[in-house]
Amino acid sequence: MNIQQQSFARRGFLRGALAAAVLVPIAGSMSSCAGGGGGTTTGPTGTVSDTNPFGMADKSTVDAVIFKGGYGIDYVEFAGKGFESAHSGSTAKISPSTDIAQELQPRFVGGNPPDLIDNSGAKAIGFSTILSQLEDLTSVVNAKNLEGKVIKDTLYGGVLAPGTFDGKLAALNYVLTVYAMWYSDSLLKANGWSVPKTWDEMYALGEQAKAKGLYLFVWGKEAATYYQEMAIASAIKEGGQDVRLGLENLKADSWSHPAIQSVFTALDKIVKAGHFKPGGSGTQFTAAQAQWSNAQQAVFYPSGSWIENEMKDQTKSGFQMTGAPVPSVTTSPKLPYTSLHSAAGEPYVVPSQGKNVPGGKELLRIMLSKDAATNFAKTKLAPTIVKDTVPADGFGSTALVSQTKLLSDAADNIYTWNFIDLYGTNKDQLVVWNTFLDGKSDVATLTSDLQKITDKVRNDSSVKKIEVK
Repeated sequence: MNIQQQSFARRGFLRGALAAAVLVPIAGSMSSCAGGGGGTTTGPTGTVSDTNPFGMADKSTVDAVIFKGGYGIDYVEFAGKGFESAHSGSTAKISPSTDIAQELQPRFVGGNPPDLIDNSGAKAIGFSTILSQLEDLTSVVNAKNLEGKVIKDTLYGGVLAPGTFDGKLAALNYVLTVYAMWYSDSLLKANGWSVPKTWDEMYALGEQAKAKGLYLFVWGKEAATYYQEMAIASAIKEGGQDVRLGLENLKADSWSHPAIQSVFTALDKIVKAGHFKPGGSGTQFTAAQAQWSNAQQAVFYPSGSWIENEMKDQTKSGFQMTGAPVPSVTTSPKLPYTSLHSAAGEPYVVPSQGKNVPGGKELLRIMLSKDAATNFAKTKLAPTIVKDTVPADGFGSTALVSQTKLLSDAADNIYTWNFIDLYGTNKDQLVVWNTFLDGKSDVATLTSDLQKITDKVRNDSSVKKIEVK
């Protein structure tokens, strides 16, 4: 995967294989996988202790296959060295893959899967096909890390839910993606502006920006639905979890929820006032992003936290990229202003039929220790699910500093949704949003067109529906 493909995959719109992995616990559809047993642990066993919580045998070899995408595999190799240091005589074999499904499905069928897998990328294995063959990883998060702390107590709130199916923690998603409204802190300070907390404040700032020859927003044709992400995040903040559940469960008239309508109306006012740079529907998305990050023709841009790495070669010196929560409609939304759309990705699994299941869990325990998680944050400029691994200076990245602050301020008020990539609707929604941002439709048309896309999926009996609670 190149950087562009990575960004689309991580933002949660086009990554169908990951969709199954990031669902909140579901009812009924996977009941055969319920419970915490997670299959029969295989492989030689050793003495159980705090430093060997899974009873891995001495001088073991652990076989790990890692998706080689934008994050590479060096961060797992780093943990592998820690594994070998903690268990003298043992070996961590770390192998890269760019096609997890093609390479590993035969091994699942043959009963000899790896001990640890990063089931990621556009060609990941569909979780529904292997769920019953995966270990329950509750024992991993209940174990102590290398620093002697219980792992589950070191993680950000809500990060276990994406990999939990009917009570079984089948996957640990290692990396956090933070969705935010990104801006240049230096630009705001130079103009004496502050980040708008409501859409009325956003409109007022748009008027000030226009007076200085700047736009509020830009967009590119392949990423018009970044504004759908921003709108949904804002509507959930304003109207609460009912908004999210209506969309997730494909409810009739879900797009007509008052909170969604109020956000659409606010966006429509901004579009009609000319605060979006024209021509986005004919502009390649990274070119549009460069108009923001390099030319600084616009003030804000909604995106996932990959944006810094994606635009690192096209960001103006001294830009000071920073993220902020999306605005709410009123000053008293149902969820706090600091609430946040964030989703964990890079799902790690331990197959029950691996030759060294204790070793697979042990390598994952090492990865979740502070040293390995800090190394990832430093080298990838992205946070893992482990808290307190980014220093105050963010390793020199203002964007990383702001991600840490956003997550800390949000606390447990973190949410995500999966209906778009689960049902593959982004392609159709792109058309609708490009038209809207071009100023060629209105709120009623936007709502109607999005609802038609939802209704088509809901009424298609050939599409398996997932109930989200």
